[in-house]
Amino acid sequence: MGGDGLKNRFACCFSAPTASFSSSTIRLLLFTVPLILVSSLVFALAPRNSTWIFTSTLPSANSNGNSGAVTPTGLQSTAVHVGSEKAALSDEAAALNGSASKSLDVEAEVTKNPGFEKTVEESSNITTNEPHSLNISTPGAVPNATISPNESISLPLKRSRGVRTKLDKLEAGLQRARATIKEARNGSQLPDPDYVPMGPMYWDAKAFHRSYLEMEKQFKVFVYKEGEPPVFHDGPCKSIYSMEGNFIYRMDVDNKFQTNDPEKAHVFYLPFSVAKMVQFVYLRESRDFSPIRRTVIDYVNVISQKYPYWNRSLGADHFMLACHDWGPETSFSIPYLQKNSIRALCNANTSEKFNPVKDVSIPEINLQTGKLTGLIGGPSASRRPILAFFAGGVHGPIRPILLEHWEGKDEDIKVHKYLPKGVNYYEMMRSSKYCICPSGYEVASPRIVEALYNGCVPVLISKSYVPPFSDVLRWKVFSVVVSVDDIPRLKEILTKISWRQYIRLQRRVLQVRRHFELHSPPKRFDVFHMILHSIWLRRLNVKISEDHIMSNR
Repeated sequence: MGGDGLKNRFACCFSAPTASFSSSTIRLLLFTVPLILVSSLVFALAPRNSTWIFTSTLPSANSNGNSGAVTPTGLQSTAVHVGSEKAALSDEAAALNGSASKSLDVEAEVTKNPGFEKTVEESSNITTNEPHSLNISTPGAVPNATISPNESISLPLKRSRGVRTKLDKLEAGLQRARATIKEARNGSQLPDPDYVPMGPMYWDAKAFHRSYLEMEKQFKVFVYKEGEPPVFHDGPCKSIYSMEGNFIYRMDVDNKFQTNDPEKAHVFYLPFSVAKMVQFVYLRESRDFSPIRRTVIDYVNVISQKYPYWNRSLGADHFMLACHDWGPETSFSIPYLQKNSIRALCNANTSEKFNPVKDVSIPEINLQTGKLTGLIGGPSASRRPILAFFAGGVHGPIRPILLEHWEGKDEDIKVHKYLPKGVNYYEMMRSSKYCICPSGYEVASPRIVEALYNGCVPVLISKSYVPPFSDVLRWKVFSVVVSVDDIPRLKEILTKISWRQYIRLQRRVLQVRRHFELHSPPKRFDVFHMILHSIWLRRLNVKISEDHIMSNR
């Protein structure tokens, strides 16, 4: 009886809604169970980590202190976890990757992380004249590895969501460009109505040409509009710093590479002029660099509060350009500007932390009138009676050695501190087979471009200098590189070059000088486009993810 009662009680509880259970409840279960199973499957299959990667493989210097050049065709690279450096950067990453309304107190971050500069110095300890291979790839990370100059840096991040953002589409386009450039080595030479690169002056002429065409097809630059002249959006156009002013002006008016939509930009330009800062911000005779440093910090604070892009990449897709000697020092105002950003510098000195993996060496061009009129030309190789020529001020450690050994010592080696009255500098260049280009206080010299303009084979004498566009050009096949120790043997070195070898060098000079010519408006393959191409190559070696913001908030 008790058992029957309990049974009846259960029957009362469940017998009434039997019809409902068999219809609506079953339908509900049929809907929810598959949904739960599919969600679990997606979660299980999704990778848990992705990376913001800076990839390249710059080999260490070989035994003789030289290495090859940075080329757009390297196919292997190594991504390396930061390890102990990751911990050192964590506080700075949090400060730089906060919300867009958060102020960027860079000086406080430098104080907080005293080991930052040491880490930067170790990771860019490169002392070769020419970089070797700037690879275009974005592989996965290798944990527990150490960082060296021929390895890359990878910051572990969360996995991107499945939604394709505008940034995802930009990165997909860059990936297609990488694949196209890699295939160019074994492909046929593409036709071009203006110029087809070929010859030993290029590390890989086909890959360079294909990369240049890809740049023309998709590369976009966003120029920050913040800042007022003369320090911002202005620069000198008639001095040895003329590259600063001409590039700033050209980017401000350009309608081919510039975009007004930052969501479509591959890189972001910080349009300040170091030469103008020295003129209008720096207090002469004060020896106080802090006004310039504060100007840069304030500017990055402004754009990092107004836009999300600096914080998204820690500056890795941003670039600055400077021809003033203080360009490198200016970039030290913000650690991420020096360590992560692309720095296009005339003063490309590896002993001052110039890193050929991510930085760009640009030519120093002395435009006294702002135009090239009368600067380009010169007779044929057979009408150059002077073996070698130099005239210039005595400053820096190298020029005094040159003058000590050769000033007034030999009729074939014309070396002058001051030119005799009535002797024209450019005519002397055009009468010379070789033009001696020693570094002064800084490694760069406008004589290199002046030699190319006048059909004179440049003789490079420097320490720790990366010549312009070494990512594309093989300087050793159209110039003569002489070490400081070999200055006493200068005539011996030059006279050992056969006439046939000299003719080849001089013809190559005439072919590559198009890449150093400054035109208004710009012409394809000229210096403006070559600078953009070098920046384009560096951007190809950086992969940026939206998750970089999420992981560091």
